[in-house]
Order: sequence, then structure tokens, then C-alpha cells
Amino acid sequence: MTTYQYCTPEWLSESLKNYQENPKLKETFKRLIMKIAFRITADPTLGIDQDITFAAYMNQGEIEKLAFVSKTEAENEAEYILSSSPRQWSQLLRKETMFAGEVMMGRIAIDKGSKPGVIKIAPYSTAFVDALTQIDVQYPDEMSADEIENYRETIHQFRSELGV
Repeated sequence: MTTYQYCTPEWLSESLKNYQENPKLKETFKRLIMKIAFRITADPTLGIDQDITFAAYMNQGEIEKLAFVSKTEAENEAEYILSSSPRQWSQLLRKETMFAGEVMMGRIAIDKGSKPGVIKIAPYSTAFVDALTQIDVQYPDEMSADEIENYRETIHQFRSELGV
């Protein structure tokens, strides 16, 4: 099985592909219309030198967008922007923590949108985590020092190419 590095275009692309092939997940989201962005805050020790944001635009079971976006695009288009550290997001994706609890404790910050609005969409969080983790994912805290440096270069390269 191919392993995809967290927070890369390949990870999002493969996650989207697998989502589109999973009718059960699509059924879970059939009532949801939402544009949400996730900001991963900088942590140079994990190869992420600047904040980076990806967005998920959902429309009644279809993902219209699952991609990295600029800060400006997220602020202009997303209804919600949530931010946290790479370690916190990794714990959530590994199902070591629960979304609603992390929001309530302030470990996931709401940069745009309201807490009641975010809590209203919280029931979808487990399925969304499933959508992003149907594939084998390698997180930065699992990487060796050499892998972190390669990861850092990968991030710099795709950010430059995508303008994010």
C-alpha cells in the first residue's frame, strides 16, 4: 500500500479519489452544504515553516473542492476556518482525540465562524476524518530528521507551484 505524507497535494488528491468511490461516506454527507478551511500552524521542527491551509467544500454528499488554498481564498470563501498545530491535527486524524472536545477546550481555534456553528457540524467530524484517512498516512512526527528535510522541500515546492 502506498503511504501518503500528511499535508501534501497527493494526500488530498488520493483522499478525494477514495471519497468519490465510497457511497457510504457520500451518503453521510448528503445533507451537508459547507465550506470549511483547516489551517495547520507553522512548526519548523516538523517541516512546516509557515501556516498552510486546505479547504473542503461540501455540497450534499459531493466534495466540490479538497485542496490547498491561500489565506485570502480561505477568508473570502470559507464559512469556517479552524486552526491548530500539526501535532493536534495529527492526533485528531489518528482518532486519539475527538473534534468537539478539542474545539471546546480551545485546542482547535475557530478563526472564522461561530462556536455554535462549528458544534452543529461536529457530528460530521468522524466521517470527515475517515475520508482523510482511508489511505495510509505518514505524519511529520513519524518522520526521521532526513525525511523532515525532504518533507520541508516538498512543501516549499508545492506551495510555490500552487501559490499557497
